[in-house]
Amino acid sequence: MKLKDFWYDLPEELIAQSPAEKRDMSRLLVLNRKTGSLEHKRFKDLPGYLSAGDCLVINNTRVIPARLLGEKENTGGKIEFVLLKRIEADIWEVILRPGKIAKPGSRFVFGNGLLKAEILRIGEEGNRIVRFFYEGVFEEVLDKVGLIPLPPYIHATLEDKERYQTIYSKIEGSAAAPTAGLHFTDEVFDELKRKGISVAELTLHVGLGTFRPVKTDNILDHHMHKEYYHISPATCEAINEAKARGNRVIAVGTTSVRVLETISDESGRVFPGEGETDIFIYPGYKFKVVDALVTNFHLPESTLIMLVSAFAGKDRIMEAYQEAVRERYRFFSFGDAMLIL
Repeated sequence: MKLKDFWYDLPEELIAQSPAEKRDMSRLLVLNRKTGSLEHKRFKDLPGYLSAGDCLVINNTRVIPARLLGEKENTGGKIEFVLLKRIEADIWEVILRPGKIAKPGSRFVFGNGLLKAEILRIGEEGNRIVRFFYEGVFEEVLDKVGLIPLPPYIHATLEDKERYQTIYSKIEGSAAAPTAGLHFTDEVFDELKRKGISVAELTLHVGLGTFRPVKTDNILDHHMHKEYYHISPATCEAINEAKARGNRVIAVGTTSVRVLETISDESGRVFPGEGETDIFIYPGYKFKVVDALVTNFHLPESTLIMLVSAFAGKDRIMEAYQEAVRERYRFFSFGDAMLIL
C-alpha cells in the first residue's frame, strides 16, 4: 500500500488557527459507511445520531505544558525541550533542538533556574533521556515554566489554554490534545444522558509521534510510535455490556480507537489494563470493538488518515475529504469534526 494513496490537496487557509467560538458549534460532517451519504451538521447535533444503550468512549488525558525554552548552563546557548514520556521519577524522554549542544553530560536551565536538566544519554531516533532538578513539586514547577506545545501547523497565539484541553480532561501526561474531544460541551453531555447513552472513560497519553509524517513509500515499512494507555474495569464493563445488548460503541477520536482495538480479543470483548500500544491501523484491518467514530480531519499521508480509511474505506474517506474542502470546512486540531457511522 503506497503512501501517495493517502494524499489530498488542502488549501492552507483551511487549516484552523484558532478554535471555534463555541465548542459545539463546530461543523460536523456525517458519513454513512454503508451508503456513502454525507450530511452537513453542527457538532451539537451529535446526540441525534446515537441511540439509548449506545456507549460513547472518551479519552480523559490532559495536555501538560511540555514545551520548555531555556539555555545551556555556562554558555547561554538557546535550547527547546518537549517532554515526551516520563520514564521514572525525574527522568524523562524529550525531543529537543538544537541537538548539537545537547550531548550527554550537558546541563540546561529553564525559568531562571526554577528547573534544571542534565542529559543522561541519547535514546531512540535521537531523543534525549534527561534528569530534571528542582525544588518542590515537579508539576507545579512545570506549570510555571512550561508552555502548551501546539502542533507545528498552528501559528497563531492561543489566548485561552483551556481551549486545547477537552472539558473532561483530568489525567495529565499528553504532549498533544485528543482533538476529537474538543467539541464536547456540558450541553452535549446532558443531551446524551437524557437519551440514555452511557459515557465511558479511558486514558491514552498522546505523544508527538502523532504528528510524525510517514516517510516510507510502502506504509507497511513505517515504524509506529508507542503511547501509554490505561483502561479501567468499569469502562470495560460498560463497553462489554453495550456490545452484549447489540448496541454500538462510539469511539471519540483515533486515540480511543487505538486503545479499544489494542485491549480486545477477537470476539470484541475488552479487558482492563495498562501498558503501551504501537498498534498501526490501516486499510484491511478488521475492527473488533468500534462501531462508530467521532474524529477530526487529519493530515494527508498521516497514520491517522490511514486509520479512518481503514474504518470507512479509503475511497469513501477521500470523497468525504474532497467534499469538506469544497464546503470550506476547517481542518486539523482546531478544525471541524466528522461522525462516521
